[in-house]
Amino acid sequence: MNIQTSFHPIDMQAWQMAQAFHYYTQMAPTTYTVTVTIDVTVLRKTLKSKGYKFFPAYLYLVTRAISKQQELRIAIQDGVLGYWDNLTPAYPQFHEDDKTTSLLWTEYDEHFEVFYKQYIEDTTQHGDSHGILSSKGLPLPNAYIISCIPWFTFNSFSLHNHGIKDYYVPSFEAGGFMEVEGKITMPLSVTVHHATTDGYHLKVFFEELQRTMNHPNEWL
Repeated sequence: MNIQTSFHPIDMQAWQMAQAFHYYTQMAPTTYTVTVTIDVTVLRKTLKSKGYKFFPAYLYLVTRAISKQQELRIAIQDGVLGYWDNLTPAYPQFHEDDKTTSLLWTEYDEHFEVFYKQYIEDTTQHGDSHGILSSKGLPLPNAYIISCIPWFTFNSFSLHNHGIKDYYVPSFEAGGFMEVEGKITMPLSVTVHHATTDGYHLKVFFEELQRTMNHPNEWL
């Protein structure tokens, strides 16, 4: 079953990033995008051997890594700054008939098989519904955007939010695979708000994500 998530207010007097948060929201509002190359060789081969799709595994592993990094789960709810226990991946569904996409979401579960089964059910039931939102409706309050451009690879990707205020959870974009001498890689870009996420936090995140991709037997 899906795990429960709660929202926890942040004590600004004790929070070590309080000054940085003020600076990057009030004085110099700043978001930034980082693109890295992820090695998916082991992950792709293992998933293929076990009959699993890659995309839901990608959703699961990114969300799992986020769950271990509080800085990536900070948000504002009812005017209060805090953090979620975990986030919910919201992802686009591509429609072959008219080449449009609809936003769908699947609640995160720490158990991969549970999440994978729910993803299959969601895409089966709502995947063909058109419109900016799928028939499942609005994503949960703790949702974050994660997507993939499978038709080509890229060296850099930059997401422009055009001044959306009070939005601090990350957004992810993966690109198409590239294989060179048996090694399969995938570009992955993440856009974050500097008020809550420094480069060090992304270092920790990327290391955890790569580790779980290299050791799929830990969670499969």
